[in-house]
Amino acid sequence: MLVFMTERLVFLSVPKTGTTAFETALASRADMVVSNPPELKHAPFYRYNRFFRPMFEKACKVNDMETLAVMREPVDWLGSWYRYRQRPFMKGQPNATHDMSFDDFVLAYCEDKKPGFANVGSQARFLEKQQDGEAVSHLFRYEDQPGLIGFLEDRLKLKLQLARENVSPALELHLSPKVEARLKEVRAEEFALYNSIA
Repeated sequence: MLVFMTERLVFLSVPKTGTTAFETALASRADMVVSNPPELKHAPFYRYNRFFRPMFEKACKVNDMETLAVMREPVDWLGSWYRYRQRPFMKGQPNATHDMSFDDFVLAYCEDKKPGFANVGSQARFLEKQQDGEAVSHLFRYEDQPGLIGFLEDRLKLKLQLARENVSPALELHLSPKVEARLKEVRAEEFALYNSIA
């Protein structure tokens, strides 16, 4: 999570959406960098609203912070997790995905009680609109890097130089139509939110 007080902007760190590269590029420019522990670095919108926003309002007397987040196409996002857990040092670990197909990984993700290797969270839950109607102010598709970069450059008045970081191993993935249909049925909220991004 990156906080820019003067610009009234908080960049939420949705896992597997390329935020580590932005954190590296913008850390020296940010007023606050939350990089550890992962529960705070990747604080979802509801946790931001519960803990961070009240802190800004009470301690800093700032009540007009806007939030920014990135969402990845759901199948692509799961593919990134699947590939990420195939890194060589993961071999033999409980959460490794070396000895299973992408179909099997996605089917496990569709279960109510997910095995550890498929327990990767939910982008829709991370970004969920709050009961008071509060929603993430600026939501970009992962695939719209020019739009995201342009927004940040304009808002922060800088030129961004991004390096590739925390990249999953290259691997061509294919999801069978049957499994994709199952995913879209069981996790419809993921696709609905992604498709709602203008």
